Amino acid sequence: MGAFLDKPKTEKHNAHGAGNGLRFGLSSMQGWRVEMEDAHTAVVGLPHGLDDWSFFAVYDGHAGSRVANYCSKHLLEHIISSNEDFRPGHDSVEGVKSGIRSGFLKIDEYMRNFSELRNGMDRSGSTAVGVLLSPEHLYFINCGDSRAVLCRAGQVRFSTQDHKPCNPREKERIQNAGGSVMIQRVNGSLAVSRALGDYDYKCVDGKGPTEQLVSPEPEVFEIPRVPDEDEFVVLACDGIWDVMSNEELCEFVHSRLEVCDDLEKVCNSVVDTCLHKGSRDNMSVVLVCLPNAPKISEEAVKREAELDKFLESRVEEVMEKSGEEGVPDLACVMRNLSAENIPNLPPGGGLASKRSVIEAVYNRLNPHREDDGDDQGGAAGEDEKSSAAAHLVEVLRQFRLSHRGEYRHTLEQALSTYRLSSAQEERPLHPPSTTSEPLNSDDGAEEAAMPPALDELSNPPVA
Repeated sequence: MGAFLDKPKTEKHNAHGAGNGLRFGLSSMQGWRVEMEDAHTAVVGLPHGLDDWSFFAVYDGHAGSRVANYCSKHLLEHIISSNEDFRPGHDSVEGVKSGIRSGFLKIDEYMRNFSELRNGMDRSGSTAVGVLLSPEHLYFINCGDSRAVLCRAGQVRFSTQDHKPCNPREKERIQNAGGSVMIQRVNGSLAVSRALGDYDYKCVDGKGPTEQLVSPEPEVFEIPRVPDEDEFVVLACDGIWDVMSNEELCEFVHSRLEVCDDLEKVCNSVVDTCLHKGSRDNMSVVLVCLPNAPKISEEAVKREAELDKFLESRVEEVMEKSGEEGVPDLACVMRNLSAENIPNLPPGGGLASKRSVIEAVYNRLNPHREDDGDDQGGAAGEDEKSSAAAHLVEVLRQFRLSHRGEYRHTLEQALSTYRLSSAQEERPLHPPSTTSEPLNSDDGAEEAAMPPALDELSNPPVA
């Protein structure tokens, strides 16, 4: 079955809430992946007397969901119980930051003792990105390549930095622990340099927990709150950031908040748009709206309605012009519209964010359509060859995870065996004539006998 489905699972998990002067909504979708490995935390009003504090986080699991799910339920308690500064009336910046770091190290060490993680039956790990809100500060927390952004006064004021093996600081730690960075991955396998779990990369003798190939230590950033300017915080896994930049996502969310005050629907529109932009990963997004978040704008609502009517009329025109050529499929309609300069499309989302409107009109005008294979997948489902390629690189990724440092030797040996067996099957039943000319090595015999180098294969998708 591989790591991807034939069609994406578009059912969503949603939640919302309010308190402490903020509102939040969240959405998560399995998408094209065979399993859902994302998890999240949303708590308004913390225990131990921290009623006016809140905590939100997104966890992007890989090689399984065990670590991500456990952290979503227990990371907060490890943070709060790890430092005396987390007590009523206290907001010591350095103490809070120290407590967050201690909490990550404690939960990582605690999970190491889980039997399935200890004996190697479960090799899962997870990134973690979060925000801890006190009355005076925003504490941004990041471990891995999920990301958080703060929108202030209509602009991206802050964003966390992804922990990638190629980053100079991360690469230095990896090499000091005896590892290497190949094809932008730790030892050629893992695409993140910091994560919870992933204990195969945390067993270097003589090195502390923050000096291993993969570190569980988060980066923590403190930003004083500016109530008159702070608008919202977005937390999301890389399934979102793979297809949208920080600025694009903030612009898109800002525009959606002007036409919809249902935060679950806003988050759903983010996830759907990213799916239609081509994301093939699990997708999770948490939106935390602060008091100065955009409000419903009558002008924006009117502009949105006019855009929807315009798109409906254009779809009808495209369908009517098809004539003898037959009814175009949805992908063809989308391509025609994307070639046009359509005014007032949602910033950051573009035409992909209006796909549901276009698809609704298309389905109404073509009720007896056959499944064209593009009903759900958007750009990612338009080309079967790209799907096959994605399956191939994912198989290679799983192969590397299974064989770790020996994957190159193992794969080349397997390819050599395959070529040898193929040559034997093609050999004629009768021996060749003695008058046959010998094979000239310059004609490529030696090259044909050698398997292709692994580096020539496509780089796998980010884990």
